[in-house]
Amino acid sequence: MKTAILTDSGCNLPKEYIEKQKNLFVIPLIINIDDESFRDQLEITSQEIYKDLDEKNIKTSLPKTGDLHDIFEKVKKEGYEALLVINISSGLSGTFNAFRIEIEQEKDLAITHYDTKTLGAQQGYIVREAIDLVNKGVETKKIIEALDELRYKDSKAYYTIATLKYLRRGGRIGKVEGTIGDLLHIKPVITVNDEGVYVTASKALGIKRSLLNMKNILIEDFGSDLIDLTVHYASDKEKAQELGETLKRSLSVRNLELSELTPVLGIHTGPEMFAYVARRVKKS
Repeated sequence: MKTAILTDSGCNLPKEYIEKQKNLFVIPLIINIDDESFRDQLEITSQEIYKDLDEKNIKTSLPKTGDLHDIFEKVKKEGYEALLVINISSGLSGTFNAFRIEIEQEKDLAITHYDTKTLGAQQGYIVREAIDLVNKGVETKKIIEALDELRYKDSKAYYTIATLKYLRRGGRIGKVEGTIGDLLHIKPVITVNDEGVYVTASKALGIKRSLLNMKNILIEDFGSDLIDLTVHYASDKEKAQELGETLKRSLSVRNLELSELTPVLGIHTGPEMFAYVARRVKKS
């Protein structure tokens, strides 16, 4: 059965990668600024977001229903009979539910719907794995088992931010609220738990020590295992490069990818954030 993959822009996959995948379709999430709406990545940049983050009413929103309908029609027109839909965590966004409603109306495609319980590059790694397995002809049940193993066993994601105010403003604070004091300059290391909501992995005095904590946690998670590593950054690519090179000296890194955080996620972190996302490379 000819199968396509559909995901949302919360996966933060590189544009170059997306363009190379013939069976991958990506729906942009929506950013509302005052009375205007923009499609994530396509119609607005992260730097435009950060410039106005404290001056304008900026919120995220669900994909446009018309966009979803158009994608389903395009998938069918290109001859696909099955669709594997992979979404940003239902614990952090209403996107999964918005897709579910549209999926229930679609009768011509065999659709499997997967909640990653995460976002950003960890969601992106799950999408990449799904594409590889679909292209190898692996049956859907086995693909879902492999995605679960990757999500809950073989990948980790941590990030730190200068302030919690944007998470609070967007209602994405999860279980982090109450554990961190913005006073005293205590900074969190945040991860997404198995329920798909933010929790505090550790805390430190200042961003520098928080980044050190993130590195040490990754070393505990992966040891000498070979990994692929993504360093997300908001506005400081040069610092991200420096952090990536530092991690390569402490971890066994096969591929290092520097990835600017997609605008729809940057709204909730602000311009001062870094994330480390790693996946264990399976032995062939």
